[in-house]
Amino acid sequence: MSSTVPRDPYQVLGVTRDADEPTIKKAFRKLARELHPDVNSHDPQAEEKFKEAAEAYEILNDAERRSVYDRHGHDGLRSGGMGPNFDGFGSISDLFNAFFGGGGGGGGGRGGPAQGDDIGIATQITLTQAAHGAKIPISFEAVELCATCRGNGATPGTPIVTCERCAGAGRLQAVSRTPFGQVVQAVACDVCGGDGKTAEQPCQTCDGRGHEVRRRTLDVDIPAGIADGQRIRLTGHGHAGEAGGPPGDLYVVVEVKRDDRFLRDGDDLITVLDVPAPLAALGTTLPAATIDGETDVEVPAGTQPGATILVRGMGMPGLRRAGRNGDLRVVVNVVIPRKLSKSQRRMLQDFAKTVTPENLRTDESMVAKLKRLFHQ
Repeated sequence: MSSTVPRDPYQVLGVTRDADEPTIKKAFRKLARELHPDVNSHDPQAEEKFKEAAEAYEILNDAERRSVYDRHGHDGLRSGGMGPNFDGFGSISDLFNAFFGGGGGGGGGRGGPAQGDDIGIATQITLTQAAHGAKIPISFEAVELCATCRGNGATPGTPIVTCERCAGAGRLQAVSRTPFGQVVQAVACDVCGGDGKTAEQPCQTCDGRGHEVRRRTLDVDIPAGIADGQRIRLTGHGHAGEAGGPPGDLYVVVEVKRDDRFLRDGDDLITVLDVPAPLAALGTTLPAATIDGETDVEVPAGTQPGATILVRGMGMPGLRRAGRNGDLRVVVNVVIPRKLSKSQRRMLQDFAKTVTPENLRTDESMVAKLKRLFHQ
């Protein structure tokens, strides 16, 4: 990148100084795809950003260059004749060809049909929607065939002619320095992009690329029982392919919003039921929250704090177990009254005088009691 002070290549690629070769290559490919001209036609700096990434990769992917840079920085590379040189490349498409063997973008014929890239987006749903399933509208940007020229890059009604620069071959011989040394290679023609043909009058909508970025909206079917972080694959809804290749896929990551009424454990739902201490002692029936409202739960006499009452089949539907729902686990929170009237206090005092050790006897050991209390 043509700047006065080049950036640290480790910083450019976002890798640590001890990163190995596969890590460096993966980081460069990820960054390069983000700078693809088909999705960055709005950014006039895309080519410069890609050149910077390519220069960083050229340094770190070559053991000798990397060693010189680690010891002496960019000055050491320049003084040793190891500085990057992309003069042999006419455009960002040529750079993509050099590093990835073609697929630099534009209308058809770029090294043959190639599948389009995948798209990943996230969408949020409620726990109720996760329980019952839902149809959720989503909106995202995708590379599609140009609606004006239908992908051929020419203004409708104008001819497509043989490329004068490569005489229809689609390839040019070029001497270039790559991360693998100086080589003579056949590269895609920088005028026709490898087609061997050019539009006499390029399409003004897509600047002759044959593709354009458009916002797309569609409805996604969310299956009942889906969990937070799971993803849905929609085949063929990704970026358009190259040279007639198939489109990529769309991956929708589902984020389930927190529901203050429940905790989720697999297909089970956990909720808390506040029970007044006298009713816990006497036994009662109280309504507990469910995903669709409330259900009556029987609280046996003598129920202790932290006891769990199981309600079968009132949890989440099984995503992979059709017709089998999880359970609702109701945790009892015994509530001790904080403010008492004079009459209530007298009644409790009278009651306390009647309590005997037999009323308080339990079969739990001390260790079991501590485990239960700590678990709460």
